[in-house]
Amino acid sequence: MKKIRIKQVKSVIDQPKDQKQTIKALGIKRHQQSVEREATPVVMGMVNKVKHLVEVEEI
Repeated sequence: MKKIRIKQVKSVIDQPKDQKQTIKALGIKRHQQSVEREATPVVMGMVNKVKHLVEVEEI
């Protein structure tokens, strides 16, 4: 399965609680941090939920 790199580019301040929890579930702990994940349907659904806060790059 292909991998993706997810980088948080906007702050979660003033975002709904469920979006903050989604960022945390992706493994992102701070602003501008990048993580690599498998591109599973579950991960892609989480990315889609917070697409306005992150940048996604295919590896």
